[in-house]
Amino acid sequence: MAFYFTGIRSFLKLWKSNPYLGVGPGHAYLSLFLKDYYGIRNHRWFSLKPMSPQNTKAMNLLIAKARYGRKRDEGSNKKVSADSPHLFAAGAAKKRSEMNPQSKDHSLPPVRNIIQLPTKPLNSEEWNKLKEDFKGKTNFENWIILQMVKCHSSIDVAKSVLAWVAANNNGVVGYNLLVKYLYLCVFHKETAEIIDVYEIMKARYKRLESGGYTLLIRGLMHTDRWREALLLLEDLKKVIIPSKMNYNDCILGALLHQDVNVAWKLYQELLGHDIVPMLETLKAFFDFGKGVKDDEYLNKLQDILLYLRNNQLYPGESFAHSIKTWFESIPGEQWKGHFTTIQQSGQCLGCGKTVESICLSSEEYEFLKERIMKDVIDGGDLYRKTTPQELKRFQNFIKYCPPFDIVIDGLNVAKMFPEARESQVLVDVVSQLAKQNLKVLVLGRKHMLMQNSRWRKDDMEKVQKQASCFFADNISEDDPFLLYATLHSGNHCKFITKDLMRDHKACLPDAKTQRLFFKWQQGHQLAIISRHPGSRITFQRILSYDTVVQTTGDSWHIPHDEDLVERYSYEVPTKWLCLHRKT
Repeated sequence: MAFYFTGIRSFLKLWKSNPYLGVGPGHAYLSLFLKDYYGIRNHRWFSLKPMSPQNTKAMNLLIAKARYGRKRDEGSNKKVSADSPHLFAAGAAKKRSEMNPQSKDHSLPPVRNIIQLPTKPLNSEEWNKLKEDFKGKTNFENWIILQMVKCHSSIDVAKSVLAWVAANNNGVVGYNLLVKYLYLCVFHKETAEIIDVYEIMKARYKRLESGGYTLLIRGLMHTDRWREALLLLEDLKKVIIPSKMNYNDCILGALLHQDVNVAWKLYQELLGHDIVPMLETLKAFFDFGKGVKDDEYLNKLQDILLYLRNNQLYPGESFAHSIKTWFESIPGEQWKGHFTTIQQSGQCLGCGKTVESICLSSEEYEFLKERIMKDVIDGGDLYRKTTPQELKRFQNFIKYCPPFDIVIDGLNVAKMFPEARESQVLVDVVSQLAKQNLKVLVLGRKHMLMQNSRWRKDDMEKVQKQASCFFADNISEDDPFLLYATLHSGNHCKFITKDLMRDHKACLPDAKTQRLFFKWQQGHQLAIISRHPGSRITFQRILSYDTVVQTTGDSWHIPHDEDLVERYSYEVPTKWLCLHRKT
């Protein structure tokens, strides 16, 4: 016979006696489902039990000769376009990957759906027939509801699945199926259904797993029972630290219901756990504050902007518009915002002011140098990637050398243009730098001195005549040597490698040190744009300005992401919001 539910309240009869309090076989699968389709990180499960000297003139000359618009020469050996974006610019990595496509993807084709998902509710006989046609090895009920989640099927269709399961299981619907149904209710914003599922779960379980709490919190926050989501958050805190998504949903719910004090309290609690808030959370505070005349609220929002600065976070376009709208809405103040760019000189095209320099102060440099030496060199990466004897040999070598202007990762640079002979590429780079009277150090490996088709002895002799060289054992890695030599030479010294040093940055212990490392890296890492016949190398200009939120009191400059630009974590935005107060 046909077996439809007219409402989720029908599920109350699904549980008769002997409460089902255990976790079914598909429970671990639910964790994967929630992570993949709802962005929830389940760290653990809840129990379901009832409860130096500087050659600055030559360096400046080298940088000044860098150009973005050099035309392609016929027969050139370029692997990077001359008009490619800056090494650290948002979208640069994406464009490089498009210009240098990798080999074809040989991954297996996606598995086709074994059966067609229904678009309308089915009765028990129809579900039985569909199950008979199912050829998969997994549990059909879990499989079909998961497909519905993936396709965001209608609530009515999903409800008919649960009705069919209950009819064939003595009125019992498993936890996994119920939570997947809850996901669909939250996705479709079916608040009445969410509340009904919440009532069932509250009656059945004293503890849920984190994914269940997350769905209920998000669902309840849009109802007049939103404060009960705060109670769920408290339950969650008894077992684990809630995620930034949990806090985000509660903060958004509090602001939606005009309880700004609860929202700020939750925000401070989130920061107290050293959790980086979602940008959506921060945006909500600016949206709520539009037109509000409250000095305390104003100071809190400016603290959020400083938080973005200190953690090198960048708002997206929508968030940037919210910041602009808020500034321009402050009663009694005359702020004006423009979306603009920064010139290579560091001058803002919106207001004409010069933004902060990329150069580290002497205090910042010494602090960073000390941290790098301790966390990356002494007992860090270098010890794991070389022998104590070789490290000592390298340190003695650096000790008795004058400060360098440029340190080159020889093997990395030589492999930048695969169609060219590696030793010739290295000769071209070193020769051009030597013509600028720059003191150059080339770091390499011993196999580079062995004659073969890729490494010619006469080329390497030319390199050694024009630069100091240190050739490490073939098993060693170059990056720690590169950092050591560059930092030891002083704040003026630049380095050349296409490696972005993400592993070494990750070795640093805190956000401040990582921030200083990236700032130093941006101001010291030279990128090679192109190589042309005749030993002509084009270097990319190093950024002269820092890319963080910054203020002078009567102005703010806020770098922000563009919606259609894919920015990797080691890249920085190229678009800015300029805000200045009229006087």
